[in-house]
Amino acid sequence: MKEEKIIVPANGYLMLFVFLILFIGGIVSIITLRNPWFAFAVLTAIIIAPGFIMVQPNNSRVLLLFGKYVGTVKKNGFYWVNPFYTKKKISLRASNFDSERLKVNDKLGNPVMISTILVWRVQNTYKAAFDVDNFENFVRVQTDAAVRKLASMYPYDNFADEGHQEDITLRSSVNEVSEALEKEIDERLSIAGIEVLEARIGYLAYAQEIANAMLKRQQATAIVAARHKIVEGAVSMVEMALEELGKKEIVDLDEERKAAMVSNLMVILCGDKDASPVLNTGTLNH
Repeated sequence: MKEEKIIVPANGYLMLFVFLILFIGGIVSIITLRNPWFAFAVLTAIIIAPGFIMVQPNNSRVLLLFGKYVGTVKKNGFYWVNPFYTKKKISLRASNFDSERLKVNDKLGNPVMISTILVWRVQNTYKAAFDVDNFENFVRVQTDAAVRKLASMYPYDNFADEGHQEDITLRSSVNEVSEALEKEIDERLSIAGIEVLEARIGYLAYAQEIANAMLKRQQATAIVAARHKIVEGAVSMVEMALEELGKKEIVDLDEERKAAMVSNLMVILCGDKDASPVLNTGTLNH
């Protein structure tokens, strides 16, 4: 495959001086000397004029001669090239692409809405100009395809009731998913000479038809996890209370009374609402 060829054309200011001499000098000579042969100087200047090009910073010009690739001008400045060259302008600046929100299925089959933000630029002007039809459209299509593939490789999130747990998820593993997405897009865009500077998930959510159900599921999972922590802490506190009471011999409790005390403490510590105290004015059994 033919690769990019960098060229530096002739100085444009020197050729501009030649152009002005031929054009102005030819017209003045025709008027003053009335010699029609000086018209060839004016015609030569007109032929020279289309050869002037100006390349701005982070821009390039791809040059063709009757369909044959001649080279690429990347160095900014004012130049003159063969006036019969076809000059195609390609920007080398970094560009942002914010994809549309796509509806895809994750690894578990759940429909999710996802979009990506891509930062890219042209690295190889030959590939961008000739290996693909329209490199900007190529970037859009291949980015969407890469996002669809990525979403199908990972689950949206992990849940406690799942049969297996994934180390990487779309929601929690931001860095890992971004690296995988960047690698996937870079492989797809390399054919067009495109360099991927950054790729990350811009939007991620469950599809509307399951969003409410998944929200309730997440809330239930959070509640169960919170309850687990509360019970774990309550058991530790009850154990510590019984141990301290026995160590300091404040009160002698038999097994039945210990069970009643544990039950009361667990209700107080694990309850959603504050407990209402009840004063016992009789014995412990009445």
